[in-house]
Amino acid sequence: MSDSRRDQLSRQLLDVPYADLPPIKQSVIDLMVDERPTSMAPGLKSKDGSFWERLADRVAAVGGSWSFIFSFLGVLLGWMALNLLLTTKAFDPYPFIFLNLMLSMLAAIQAPVIMMSQNRQATKDRQAAEHDYTVNLRAELEIMRLHDKLDALRQQEVLDLVRCNNELLELLKEQKIEIAALRGR
Repeated sequence: MSDSRRDQLSRQLLDVPYADLPPIKQSVIDLMVDERPTSMAPGLKSKDGSFWERLADRVAAVGGSWSFIFSFLGVLLGWMALNLLLTTKAFDPYPFIFLNLMLSMLAAIQAPVIMMSQNRQATKDRQAAEHDYTVNLRAELEIMRLHDKLDALRQQEVLDLVRCNNELLELLKEQKIEIAALRGR
């Protein structure tokens, strides 16, 4: 019964047999037939991930903030000022080769970590977009069903009015005949 209901609903709303629908549209028809609410996608509910994924998210959050940029700028300026002031005893004299090495290593490590975090966020965004699509499609299909129900009610109401009008016309015709008969006496 439920498979025929799914196919009927699919044909009614989408003009396509249920079996020919893509999986996401089938899931929407399933929700409508089962009259279940659309739930949040499992990947969107949990904020879990492996330790490394959570660490990548935290590194990206810190590395992509203004506070990091300003504090890092302060460290760089402090490093250069200290080495310029220590002239002969500087641990990293003027061309700041050691500082360049440290910056290169930081960039080499930080860039892939930020990319991992962005990939994880992109996956979450895709899941959220798919969930939004499911909810929007279901809402649209439910609205279409409501329109169909309202149209059917309106059509039934019009038929009832026509039937009542016909009955009233018959009564009027009968009364007209009776009035004519009374006048003719």
